[in-house]
Amino acid sequence: MGEMDAASARTTGTGTGGHPPTNGTPGLPAANEPANESADAPAPADTEAATETATPHPRTVAVVGTGTMGQGIAQVALVAGHRVVLHDAVAGRAEQAAEAIGARLDRLVAKGRMTPRARDAARAATVPATGLAELAGAGLVIEAIAERLEVKRRFFAELEEIVADDCVLATNTSSLSVTAIAGALRRPGRFVGMHFFNPAPLLPLVEIVSGYATDPAVADQAHALATAWGKTPVRCTDTPGFVVNRVARPFYAEAFRVYEEGAAEPAVIDAVLRASGGFRMGPFELTDLIGQDVNEAVTRSVWEAFFHDPKFTPSLAQRRLVEAGLHGRKSGRGWYRYEEGAEPAPVPAAPPCEAPRSVTVHGDLGPAAVLPELIEAAGVTVTRPGGGSGSGRGHLVLPDGTRLALTDGSRATPDPDAAADGTRNAVIHFDLALDYRTATRIALAPSATAPEPAVRAAVGLFQALGKEVTVVADVPGMVVARTVAMLVDFAADAVGRGVASAADVDTAMRLGVNYPLGPVEWGRRLGAGYVRTVLRNLHAAYPTGRYAPCPALAGAADPGGNVTAARGELF
Repeated sequence: MGEMDAASARTTGTGTGGHPPTNGTPGLPAANEPANESADAPAPADTEAATETATPHPRTVAVVGTGTMGQGIAQVALVAGHRVVLHDAVAGRAEQAAEAIGARLDRLVAKGRMTPRARDAARAATVPATGLAELAGAGLVIEAIAERLEVKRRFFAELEEIVADDCVLATNTSSLSVTAIAGALRRPGRFVGMHFFNPAPLLPLVEIVSGYATDPAVADQAHALATAWGKTPVRCTDTPGFVVNRVARPFYAEAFRVYEEGAAEPAVIDAVLRASGGFRMGPFELTDLIGQDVNEAVTRSVWEAFFHDPKFTPSLAQRRLVEAGLHGRKSGRGWYRYEEGAEPAPVPAAPPCEAPRSVTVHGDLGPAAVLPELIEAAGVTVTRPGGGSGSGRGHLVLPDGTRLALTDGSRATPDPDAAADGTRNAVIHFDLALDYRTATRIALAPSATAPEPAVRAAVGLFQALGKEVTVVADVPGMVVARTVAMLVDFAADAVGRGVASAADVDTAMRLGVNYPLGPVEWGRRLGAGYVRTVLRNLHAAYPTGRYAPCPALAGAADPGGNVTAARGELF
């Protein structure tokens, strides 16, 4: 079971406790990461519309491991027209799984999403097996057993002696090396990763993972089959976390670090990432849904697999939650409280303030270039000395001379640009937004010497635009900007190292974790120059290597500010 799998199983969990409201529980949770499959885990959702389109060879698909993922994968294959052989190491589990799948097919019929004829055909094509020998005729075997390397290696070594030499062997692992699992085989070229996301009948993404020895034709066959099943497959090499669980790490890590530095409370960080960043859920509420033990274990396993690379360093604060047994919703408490009667965690917003009558625009505001238009529409006078052009970092100037600038990854205190005109440290940073037109909350970070009237004016300015305003401590990169910059960096690194194509990375992150934009596309919109600046300033503030731009992102820029990676155009 993956991290999204764990979250999916709990989306309708009980408790009305301390997480902040998110306009209802999302239908699709926003994360996916590895955990061990449980044979008695909740059954996958049955909301996927069924089809009667038959799929070409292999005629028989075997699914080994009949827990949540195994049942879901088997249902997908059955609905696509395959004969499916179910096997489980625990006696009687395969028969139970067949009945559970049949019951879900019955519900599809009751909802008008499957015809009785198709249901009857799928039931007839479901074959519980009592021994591995009954898998001999399969053209494809998909394994969804416990996430333990030696268990999987022993299983496939035994299976290889039973099936034909042209049978494709696939693992649904979400955390183990495909190459290492295949290492026990005589014919490792026929081995491939097919990482489904839970619930498999509903979620479209499948990561097709090529191990070191995987025959390209086998990966092509797996990709074509997933497409025929109505899925959206993406290709990737065998890297820790594959695409989704590798690239998603900063979404959690940066929020936890902002919290550890005392810049804001979890509810505030979650609210800013939702309402300004456009994410479906914030990382604190999401990891409570997933389970802190599951999420922290994934982060730790990826970190260890990358030989303790500082970019993947786990959170000490999250580790303490796990050690205390505060695993989130399932334990009644995590970052938030979920006990009976627990109140939602408050999300403080700045009180109403008066907007300034005018602001001055200097230079290019970059990703925030739309703000002057919005400010003018709100009735605030906007002046642009020299037509708004100018050298250096773009910014707004409030009537008292205080600068209001989009965070560039540095602290507002001190600000080298402000020092040039004698207003040193009279700076207020505002955070990045996915879309300043539609964002409903903006975070501000005043410098230590920003006058209180100027802070109120900045608050009033964004309130005049219809935004709630949250004031956070002066932390490098604030909340959204540092998170998005790191997501872009991780995506660029994956593309630059040949883990996956830019298109597949974006597809995986949109479908696998419900990001509002794929991180490569996000980087294109922001501009490589802005992302690099944020990262380099973060690196200057934290010189550990964590924030150093990856080689693909740090490369030479063309005149348009784009970066061309060695493996093709990236931004």
